[in-house]
Amino acid sequence: MTVSNANGGLLPMMEVLPSVKFQIPVWAHIINWMFFSNVTIIFNKWLIDTAGFTILLTCWHLIYATIATQILARTTTLLDSRRNFPISGRLYLRTILPIGLLYSGSLICSNVVYLYLSVSFIQMLKAASPVAVLFASWSWGVAEPNLSKFINVLVIVFGVAVSSFGEIQFSWVGFFFQIGGTCFEAVRVVMIQVMLSGEGLNMDPLVSLYYYAPVCAVMNFLIALVSEIPKFQWEHAVHAGFGMLFLNASIAFILNVASVFLIGKTSGLVMTLTGIFKSILLVVASVLIWSTQITFLQTVGYTIALAGLTYYSLGYDQLVSLGTATLAWTRGGGCWLVLHGMEGMVMEVKEVND
Repeated sequence: MTVSNANGGLLPMMEVLPSVKFQIPVWAHIINWMFFSNVTIIFNKWLIDTAGFTILLTCWHLIYATIATQILARTTTLLDSRRNFPISGRLYLRTILPIGLLYSGSLICSNVVYLYLSVSFIQMLKAASPVAVLFASWSWGVAEPNLSKFINVLVIVFGVAVSSFGEIQFSWVGFFFQIGGTCFEAVRVVMIQVMLSGEGLNMDPLVSLYYYAPVCAVMNFLIALVSEIPKFQWEHAVHAGFGMLFLNASIAFILNVASVFLIGKTSGLVMTLTGIFKSILLVVASVLIWSTQITFLQTVGYTIALAGLTYYSLGYDQLVSLGTATLAWTRGGGCWLVLHGMEGMVMEVKEVND
């Protein structure tokens, strides 16, 4: 086909090809989130061992996050959903502030515990997090007490207890810090459900950080003012390295961005399975990096806890559907990449459920 040019001549018409929008596959988002999540924990552990100031490190992360979210809000569209939340002074004082204080308590306890317990054992204790959330939900009247769920969480608690008995370098101080962090987080999750989700205000991780980071930064600074700052010397920061501190905060922030991109790209099923797989990888990584000794009793206890956690998160029907989809997927020869196959399994599960 030809068209006339300005001089009356004929020019060949170029066919306009439809634009192809590149989309990052789901498995890439999963790997990205798993990588930055585990790297953040390992990096934090290294810095805490090097400098020893956990609350100040958390405060630095929150100051960085406050500045970064303010910049992103003004230069990108990543935080545009914040405009959907009519945050008034009353709503801020009644919801954002108390939730932020609980978030701060969770962050402080979750970081201080690395002074006393190994990374692998902390991951084993974290398997009990759904138990705390369930009890908090019952206490607030968000969920009705259920015998089957109660038995299920008892299995998780039993597995965590067995892991604790098998821990060689057990510390009661570290144990109670971890339990404290778990309780703070559980109450925070329930408060979000009651105060925000109940009003239709569902925030993604980045928008949550936009609102909570300033509150948490102030809270952490006040606590550090009486606990760590009197003992702090700039030599500690120099020893850790200012570049490493900046990189550490950047990676921690990128994790929140990775979470935003992952949410909505995948299902709750994949998030649950990925979270469990990520925890197992972190346990293995900590053993390789710090030569942490894992006893047979810990392995048995952690396996029981993960089995109970999987059943609690998915339920019997979902597990049966997943098993059926897995068999069909395996027979179809889709074993060339585990995470790619996970994406395929989700589609199979949806087809089976439909």
